[in-house]
Amino acid sequence: MKENLLIVGAGTYAVVASEIAADMGCFGKIDFVDDQRKETPNGVAVIGTTQELGILAGEYSAIAVAIGNPRVRLSLLERIRSETAYRIVSLISPRAYVSRTARVMEGCIVEPMAVVHTGCVLSDGCILSAGAVVNHESVCGAGVHVDCNATVEGYASVPAQTKVCCGSVYRKTE
Repeated sequence: MKENLLIVGAGTYAVVASEIAADMGCFGKIDFVDDQRKETPNGVAVIGTTQELGILAGEYSAIAVAIGNPRVRLSLLERIRSETAYRIVSLISPRAYVSRTARVMEGCIVEPMAVVHTGCVLSDGCILSAGAVVNHESVCGAGVHVDCNATVEGYASVPAQTKVCCGSVYRKTE
């Protein structure tokens, strides 16, 4: 029997996350909670708010946070970790490349065509957008977002909550 997944957030990141989760093929049902939206941009109804996480835990065992603001994303992950029994999952597109020597921590989202190369670490709550490359032996701190077609240079250490903007290169500091 497949686990049911609850996605916290109902914006564009949440829609992307739900598509990745569906492509992964390991979830029975995928639904959304959000404190402001009543439906996702593609018209899927939101089933509740974050205040109802405890009530929903009987039906959903897995949870992912798909919110763009890294401070809010990490705060929600910590709240879920400390107050609930949900299993925080990372959503990794089957069309992404993640090296077998890379470590992807809890609550990450890795979109299609992203690359997590040899020896990399994605700390909790990282987002790698389509086409992002985290090159060998790099570390992304908690809540980092490497946006579309951005690159983290090999051996770099990206500080927590940093956004590496579309098309840019984050270079290691000496």
